Amino acid sequence: MSVQLVIILIYFVITVCIGLYAKKKSISASSFHGAGLGVLMCVAAGTGEWLGGTSTTGVSEYGYLYGLSGAWYTIANGIGVIFLAVLFAKLYRSLETVTVPGIIEKYIGVDARVISSVLLTFVMIAVGTAQIIAAGTLGVTVLGLDYVTSVIIFGIGFIVYTLAGGMTAIGYTNIMHLIAMYGGVILALILVSANIGGLERLSATLPAHEYFNWFSIGKPKVYSWIIASILGACTAQAGIQPILAAKDVNVARRAAVITALAVAPFGILTALLGMAAKVQFPQLVNAKLALPTLMMSLPSYAGGIVLASIMAAILSTVSPVILAAGTMVTKDIYQRIFKPHAADGDVLFMSRLVTGLAGVLCIFLSIVMYGSARILDMVYFAYSIRGSLFVVLLFGIYWRKTTPRGALWAMVLTSIVGFFWVIYKAVYGHFPIHPSISETYASVIAATVSTYILSFILPHRMTEGKQTGI
Repeated sequence: MSVQLVIILIYFVITVCIGLYAKKKSISASSFHGAGLGVLMCVAAGTGEWLGGTSTTGVSEYGYLYGLSGAWYTIANGIGVIFLAVLFAKLYRSLETVTVPGIIEKYIGVDARVISSVLLTFVMIAVGTAQIIAAGTLGVTVLGLDYVTSVIIFGIGFIVYTLAGGMTAIGYTNIMHLIAMYGGVILALILVSANIGGLERLSATLPAHEYFNWFSIGKPKVYSWIIASILGACTAQAGIQPILAAKDVNVARRAAVITALAVAPFGILTALLGMAAKVQFPQLVNAKLALPTLMMSLPSYAGGIVLASIMAAILSTVSPVILAAGTMVTKDIYQRIFKPHAADGDVLFMSRLVTGLAGVLCIFLSIVMYGSARILDMVYFAYSIRGSLFVVLLFGIYWRKTTPRGALWAMVLTSIVGFFWVIYKAVYGHFPIHPSISETYASVIAATVSTYILSFILPHRMTEGKQTGI
C-alpha cells in the first residue's frame, strides 16, 4: 500500500469520525439543518459550495492550458458571494426560513416554493454526482483502485458522517478541509517551485501573452462565470443554508463576506500549480491529470498530503450538497405540503432519510455516468436553472406586478429553454442562435422576458400579507 493511499485513507477516516462525533449535537431537526451558527461555522459550511473538486483539479487543468486566467473560476465565485453578502444576506436571514424555496414562497407563493424546491434539488444532485465522480476518478488515477469500489467507499463515507451530524458535522469537518486545502496547495507550491527551479522559471518558460494574461481563457467565458456566480450565489441552497442558519443577521452578513475572501484567492494558487505542471510535464495528453501527475512527482509524504487536500475539496462540497437536497425536500415538500404539523422527531427522521437517499442517488448516477460528457451537460443545465430562479425571485422582491402564476410558469419555461440549450450544444457542438449566447445567458433572458410577460397574461397577484413558509 502506497504512502499516498495511507495518508488519504487516514484523512478520510478522521473526517468520518468527526462527523460521528458531531451526532450528539444533531438531536433535533433544526440542529440537523443548522441553527444558531456563529461566524466560523457559517464560513466553514459555506465554503464547501464554492471550493469543490473543480477549484483544485479543474482550475489546475485551466492553469495548464491557459495560465492565470483559469483562476477566474474561484474569483468569480468570490464576487458572487460578495454580491450575496452586500445585497441579500441580511434580507434572507431576516425571513426566518432555512431554504431558498422558503424565501421564494415569501414573495411568489407556495406553488413556486414546491417547483423551485424540485429544481434546486436537481441542481444539488447534479453537483453531488459530479463531485463523487471526481472522488472516484481520484481513486482510479492516483490510488489504483477500481472506480466502482472507489465510488462506493467514498460515497458511503460521505453519507455516514453527513447523516450523523448534519450541519454541525459539515461545519466541523469543513474547518479541517479548509485548512487542509490551503495548507496542501501552499506546500505543493513550495515543493514544486524547488523542483522546477523557482516560480520565476514560469515566466521564463511559458509565453507571457498566454499564461500571464488574465483573459487568455476568453473574455466570454470569464464574463459567463461572473454572471453565473452572481446569479447562482443568491440561490445556491448549499451555500446559503449556513447563512440562513446564522445566529443573527449581522453574523450572516459577516460570514458571507469572509466566505468570499476565503474562496476567491484559492484558484490563483491552483492555477499556478497547473502552470508548474506545464513546465515540468509539457507533453501531458490529458490536462485533467495535471495536478495528480504533479503530486505524484513529489516525495511520497508530501504528495499524499496534497492529494488529501484535493480529497478535502471534494468532501467539503459533497456533504453540504446532499444535506441541502434533504433539507429542501423535507422542509419545502414533506413538511410544507404533506405534514405541516409533523413532530420534530418525524421531521428529523425524514431529513436523514432523504439526505441519505440523495447521497445514494449521487453514487448511483456517478457509476452510471462515469466517462460520459453528459454529466457536464447536466451540471451546466443545473447552474443555468439556479441563476434563472434568482432572476424570477428578483421580480418577486422588487416588481409588485409579479404574479405567482406568472412566476411559476416562468420557472418551468426557463428550465425548458436551459435544457434545450445544453442538449443542442451536446448534439451539434455549438449553441443555437449565436456561439456566445451560452445556456447561462439564454436562461437569464428567458427568465426575464417570461416573468414579465406571463405576469400580465396570468394575473392574480398575491395579497399584501405574503404567505408564511416553514
